[in-house]
Amino acid sequence: MFVRIMALDIGKVRCGIAISDPQMSVASPLCVLPMEEVRGMAPSFRRLLEDWEPEELLFGLPLTLSGEEGPQAAFVRSVAQDVAQACGLPSRFADERLSSSEAKRELAQMGYDERKMRGKVDMIAAAVFLQAWLDGRRGAE
Repeated sequence: MFVRIMALDIGKVRCGIAISDPQMSVASPLCVLPMEEVRGMAPSFRRLLEDWEPEELLFGLPLTLSGEEGPQAAFVRSVAQDVAQACGLPSRFADERLSSSEAKRELAQMGYDERKMRGKVDMIAAAVFLQAWLDGRRGAE
């Protein structure tokens, strides 16, 4: 089965976007878009949907370290519902705890300083939680 999953790391200002390969084994970061463009289905976001043709959206759910949902998770659920409905795609959620920390660690290893990391962390974080979800799914099969 060949299916692409698009992951979205929803923030108040930016949205990091990553995509799976058609075999659903590898996640790759795509880009970061302003949140208004994603929520408003701007041409930049529609173009990504047309180019990559995902069959499902995976939204990162920011849980607390104890696994609880807080105010940020409620915000993400609300935005995710709007975006998925506007796209006409099914959606699900993945635990995104520590994905931004992992993204920053990966970028630091590649020689990026804090200033150069800006604008990259969100798409790397989306790829991190997408890859974890893909790996977990494969392990469950």
